[in-house]
Amino acid sequence: MAISLPVCGINPEERIQGLSDAEISQRIIIAKEELGNDLLILGHHYQRNSIVKHADLLGDSFLLSEQAASADAKFVVFCGVHFMAESADILTSEEQHVILPNLRAGCSMADMANVADVQVCWDEIIDELGLGDPITRKDPTLPAPQGESYVIPVTYMNSSADLKAFVGEHGGIVCTSTNAAGVLKWAFERAGEDGKVLFFPDQHLGRNTGLAMGLSEDELCVWNPNQEDPDWEEIEQARIVLWHGYCSVHRRFTLDQISSMRNENEGAIIVVHPECRHEIVAAADAVGSTEFIRNYVADQPSGSVIGVGTEINMVKRLNEMYPNKTITCLDPLVCPCSTMYMIHPMYLLDVLERIIAGEIPNQVKVPAEISAKAKLSLDRMLSIRK
Repeated sequence: MAISLPVCGINPEERIQGLSDAEISQRIIIAKEELGNDLLILGHHYQRNSIVKHADLLGDSFLLSEQAASADAKFVVFCGVHFMAESADILTSEEQHVILPNLRAGCSMADMANVADVQVCWDEIIDELGLGDPITRKDPTLPAPQGESYVIPVTYMNSSADLKAFVGEHGGIVCTSTNAAGVLKWAFERAGEDGKVLFFPDQHLGRNTGLAMGLSEDELCVWNPNQEDPDWEEIEQARIVLWHGYCSVHRRFTLDQISSMRNENEGAIIVVHPECRHEIVAAADAVGSTEFIRNYVADQPSGSVIGVGTEINMVKRLNEMYPNKTITCLDPLVCPCSTMYMIHPMYLLDVLERIIAGEIPNQVKVPAEISAKAKLSLDRMLSIRK
């Protein structure tokens, strides 16, 4: 299991107690100047503006993975969640240190799949359906030979390092919402004509991508790790076996919200993230990753009214960026992603000043054996654009 090195020093709330937001911001700027090229701050789109303004690079999971892979800064401070920092550690060199400002910033979706449950699912599918494990092949990354069929594991970026290691070891691949279609095409070629793709942890991204690629509903099924008696006829018919996971933010969006937006705003445009349920994706005008949504909103003409189905910090930022358009969240009551919101500026300031003091605080370090296997699946992902 991936670990984080222990935290040293005083709780940041205590050490920075009494500082105003402006003072915290100014001290972050000073710390960045002192650290210079030794520091790289990566920020996810879902972060609040008071973090984003200090980020050297802003992006979605795919873009930040690429940036981490090519970074040469000694300290990579990742303003995101734990699985992102793990991936950055896997892709950077031994001389670099990946730091997460708040180690409590996890991901509920990532927690919905673990190696033990996935291993049970994997073994049962192989045993019940008589499919092959790619680990038995000399080169599991080549397309399946004629007449052979395998189970190919695909994990969404929103998963732990040990799950990425499982995928790497078994000839599979990581995907993001940006390149999910390309990754599934890659996986189908390696699964063979009667093979399966086991996709986890987000069922909605897998379903939406599969349907967009031309699969039927009958070629998709859901595996619930708590089920006692799987429907093997349904599983045998499926091309993709979807894990019973989801994003708590993106599943909040409803058809009623889309209808209200269209009824109240003639000509309203709807764009949503593929982590939303399929009925939401089907009712939208466009669907794509956070990077896609940013570009899509930018391309709409002046005066457009755009309803967006994704995290509220990003939606508010887009509305501020384009004052000539009205950009609102489909759910007026949606909260920020609770774990992304754990990255407060005081935590960012805390780790920067402790780096200057000679510490390596809140370092996320993936054990070497897990890292090596996980890197296989991440490198395969980075070779596929979309």
